[in-house]
Amino acid sequence: MSATSHASRTFLEKLDLLAEVAVKVGLGGLQPGQELVMTASLHSAPLARRITEHAYRAGAALVTTLYSDDEATLARYRHAPDLSFDRAAGWLYEGMAAAYKGGAARLAITDANPALLATQDPARLSRVSRAHSKAYRPALELITRHAINWTIVPGATPGWAAAVFPHETTEVALNRLWDAIFATTRVDTPDPVAAWSAHDAALQRRAAMMNEKRYAWLQYKGPGTDLRLGLADDHLWMGGGTTAGNGVYCVANMPTEEIFTTPHRDRTEGTVTATKPLSYQETMIEGIQVCFEGGRIVEARATRGQEVLQKLIDTDEGARRLGEVALVPHSSPISASGLTFLNTLFDENAASHIALGQAYSSCVRGGDHMTAEQLAARGANESLIHVDWMIGSGELDIDGITASGAAEPLMRKGEWVAEAR
Repeated sequence: MSATSHASRTFLEKLDLLAEVAVKVGLGGLQPGQELVMTASLHSAPLARRITEHAYRAGAALVTTLYSDDEATLARYRHAPDLSFDRAAGWLYEGMAAAYKGGAARLAITDANPALLATQDPARLSRVSRAHSKAYRPALELITRHAINWTIVPGATPGWAAAVFPHETTEVALNRLWDAIFATTRVDTPDPVAAWSAHDAALQRRAAMMNEKRYAWLQYKGPGTDLRLGLADDHLWMGGGTTAGNGVYCVANMPTEEIFTTPHRDRTEGTVTATKPLSYQETMIEGIQVCFEGGRIVEARATRGQEVLQKLIDTDEGARRLGEVALVPHSSPISASGLTFLNTLFDENAASHIALGQAYSSCVRGGDHMTAEQLAARGANESLIHVDWMIGSGELDIDGITASGAAEPLMRKGEWVAEAR
């Protein structure tokens, strides 16, 4: 990887660097003979091809790419019989789970058009989501347990770009979105791999500080938010990269600005209001406000997408409880860009956030080797879904609450306080 003339790189050079960083940093490289399973839309084929090339150069034995197509997705909602919406390609997801059990790595290019299904029936969207979640569960469990090295990287597409920059021409919008992707994934630095190494070290230091503190609760105060969030017993804060079960150190999200852990499924109380829209299943949910009692959502409202939100939290019992809590400074590069990306990979790294649904077992000490019952005993939630939504802003204050009840300031106006730095 060249560390020179970064300011004069062409688009194709930057695209190739993104692919190289995805393999070298995101996946942590590939072990000799390891397979890779990749998913992308047809729009991202140029990036997927470059990732494939770098994967083979890194020693991959086989790269298998599964492409999706927006027009084919819409055709299902427009023309399929009703029974279609309770079906998922279980055979495909069983094959993916088998590949991961056999040691294959996983890479997803996130590039969805957030408005693609905006006019479709929310009940059908919910049925499709439920069927997919059930079918994908065996594969997802291997990912949430970090049994393998995996990563998610972005790819700009016309539909996504149009949603982020609605007043620009298609060409200008696409170029602006790619520029934002290259900036936030550190591809536009002189040495992207070195830049990622330094950033990862900073996130690791922040997570280590929180693990030393061992707070029992987090208290949130901000406009529309007054929330007391309990942390799981033996919780473990993580950030940046992690060593997967196969021994490979990988960075799961590119970009990433968060440190995160597992909340206790029964210990969240109060009200919390979203600060950014949520793009879920290619539909938009805005103005979310929910109330928790005993860790469970008892009231949920949205100014847009209310029916979709209700279907989401009705997926199963665990969908009304928290599976992740993450802290992100308001000054993160993604927030500083001033853009709302309408893509969870980005927007969750622009603001502190929470996630409904499935907890990460790796965020409980020794959790990757525990049974479901053992994880539940420590407060880890279980669900078919895992959906992040953003609650941080420049007006949010967060305190850490010790087991004895003492409160210590963690964030003020969205920024880490001096004592936590």
